[in-house]
Amino acid sequence: MKAMVYDRYGMTDVLTLKEVKIPVIRDNEVLVKVHAVSVNSWDWDLLRGKPFLTRIGGLLKPKYKILGADIAGRVEAVGNGVKHLLPGDEVLGDISWCGWGGYAEYVCVHEEALSLKPPSMTFEQAAAFPQAAVLALQGLRVKGQIQEGQTVLINGAGGGVGTFALQIAKLHGAEVTCVDSTEKLGMLKTMGADHVIDYTQEDFVQKGILYDLILDVVGNRSIFNYKGLLKTKGTYVMIGGPMSLISQILFLGPIISRMENKNMKILVHKPNKSDQNILLDLFVQGTVQPVIDKSYPLSQVADAIEYLSEGNAQGKVVIYLEQKAL
Repeated sequence: MKAMVYDRYGMTDVLTLKEVKIPVIRDNEVLVKVHAVSVNSWDWDLLRGKPFLTRIGGLLKPKYKILGADIAGRVEAVGNGVKHLLPGDEVLGDISWCGWGGYAEYVCVHEEALSLKPPSMTFEQAAAFPQAAVLALQGLRVKGQIQEGQTVLINGAGGGVGTFALQIAKLHGAEVTCVDSTEKLGMLKTMGADHVIDYTQEDFVQKGILYDLILDVVGNRSIFNYKGLLKTKGTYVMIGGPMSLISQILFLGPIISRMENKNMKILVHKPNKSDQNILLDLFVQGTVQPVIDKSYPLSQVADAIEYLSEGNAQGKVVIYLEQKAL
């Protein structure tokens, strides 16, 4: 089978399209013929081995030779211990916790990572869902405990997580302010944003508006900036950002919580099949839809990762295999 492989840390030039053996399933695994896989910021981090924590399990060279976590495809074969899936089932899932390997024609996946794909959902739409949509849901509902009528700020609203978060926040009856670049504001308004802020033209920190909940996909301000934007009893949730901000939240967050009654939280990525299925139900109902900016063939994974890393993607970037996934 064809797969996009890397055996050392570096930029996208270390990626090589190779012929490799089709993996062999274990008892609790299924073999999935991949039809589409989405690109995530984790791919960029793992490719470079930066930040250094991404090298856990692979200090000098990558532990997993094939990247790609969010897959959609069709079950080809099942292990002896598989109980709920059959050959021919169309599935999707976040496989980051069971070995990665999505940038390939076939991948072995633990049964518990996969959900059945709704018939009305394309493979590309399915690949766009697992990680970004679950992060948005967990950030707003689990960590943020979003409530009807709250004011919500989404920093980095025009990307994969942000576009899902906007839709979920509006479903909860929130008043949503979205921060992103000029090119993405029209899309965000169309999707229902109540207010938009162009970070290239104005600094949302300087506007002096207070929020009940901040969902941060970028992490480009200090903890002091963010806590200054929160109302009393408000919550800040970091989904993406640098190690410097993570350190601030870990060490200063509890102090701010005690002294100012403001919650400073970090969302640790935890794939969750139950949350995934909740979001699939919302898709079937027509209330949450993935936004897909561009799609690339497997041979152009490097181009796709570079495009995502530039920060210009509106929604998700997806890889399709063989014929363009329908």
